[in-house]
Amino acid sequence: MTTSRTAVAAASVTVLLWASAFVGIRAAAPYFSPGSLALGRLLAGAATLLIFLAVRRQGLPPRAAWPGIVVSGVVWFGVYMVALNWGEQLVDAGTAAMLVNIGPAMMALLAGWLLREGFPPRLLAGIGVSFAGTVIVGFSMSGGGRTSLLGVGLCLVAAVTYAAGVVAQKPALRHATALQATTFGCLIGAVACLPFAGQLAGDVAAAPWTITLTVVYLGVFPTAIAFTTWAYALARTTAGKMGSTTYAVPAIVVLMSWIVLGEIPGWLTLIGGALCLAGVAVSRSRPAAVTAPSTAAPPAPPGRAGS
Repeated sequence: MTTSRTAVAAASVTVLLWASAFVGIRAAAPYFSPGSLALGRLLAGAATLLIFLAVRRQGLPPRAAWPGIVVSGVVWFGVYMVALNWGEQLVDAGTAAMLVNIGPAMMALLAGWLLREGFPPRLLAGIGVSFAGTVIVGFSMSGGGRTSLLGVGLCLVAAVTYAAGVVAQKPALRHATALQATTFGCLIGAVACLPFAGQLAGDVAAAPWTITLTVVYLGVFPTAIAFTTWAYALARTTAGKMGSTTYAVPAIVVLMSWIVLGEIPGWLTLIGGALCLAGVAVSRSRPAAVTAPSTAAPPAPPGRAGS
């Protein structure tokens, strides 16, 4: 019971901090390019995580954990962050959050393919509903021209890489601690983003100091802390259940972006986003078990047992 409660608490911390990340990325987008923002965030996160690792006296993860850590580091910490940053330069934070959160359905799809868990009808139906939602979101954003449609596509890339990263990280957590998996995944992501180092230096020099602090915040809280609490909870439950915990993120993001940035998606975009999340809910749901009628003989009347 204690493990279950701590896992829920860890997942709750992740949800709140990841929701704040969508708003922070949107605020930094006018001043940092997608690659430099990803690198700055990952460097701040890696520095924080290395301090945590030293305090906890945890060294390198076992060899068996490295394949999953490397894949999640490149795909989730690297490609995901660049794609999301780029997407949020073109669409608002709430829309990005709704699109990225079709990730749990993508997790189930990847698990069915890579882990041979099959493709149940509910999964296919849910993906169909989510696809319809993304079409509506794309149509609603088409008034902004190609850039908005590109933003929708980039958020979908972020959703797929998010799902792939979780599927890759789950086996690694059988061998490594949550802190180890997060620290070295973040370091690998930072190395993958090093080609953007020149852009980062120029952006930091030109950006207001408050925006640079926002990038540091993204590295310390939504990256170092939230990815660690996510890995901690993921090690204690399934990827599917963890993916379901992120359903609340879009609603929190819409509220935060309205309060902080004065942004709120249009009604058609909200309807499409709701369909995306409904499709995820359908894909992750399980049919109720049907109890077969008993064929056993009825018990003997009282007083006649053993007659």
